[in-house]
Amino acid sequence: MPSSLSSRPGALVLLTASLAGLAIALYAYLTPLTGITGTLGALVAIVACLALAVMALLLFKVTSRGAAITLRILILIGLAGTFFAGILLHQWWIGAAMVVGLVGLIVDMVRPAQHTRLTHS
Repeated sequence: MPSSLSSRPGALVLLTASLAGLAIALYAYLTPLTGITGTLGALVAIVACLALAVMALLLFKVTSRGAAITLRILILIGLAGTFFAGILLHQWWIGAAMVVGLVGLIVDMVRPAQHTRLTHS
């Protein structure tokens, strides 16, 4: 049974938070007088948020347990690194978006997808 977007609310929250972080980082990188316009740190935050969005999309499609665990560990490392970068860049909204993404990751881990096999009930 293919998973739909509605069956993975945690991954959807993570995707939304990653895209929000991407928008904030793009704004800070492109807009003059933000203090980090055109800096390497803002560019790294953009790439990290884009990578988190791609990994959130992969979280919808992954079916094996080992791949899901590996992907979640990578997402957790990405969230922590992007949070730290946002704080160093004084872009607090990026940090807030990563905290929301962490909540989505926790929801995804606690509430598994519907395609998992049920045990004896």
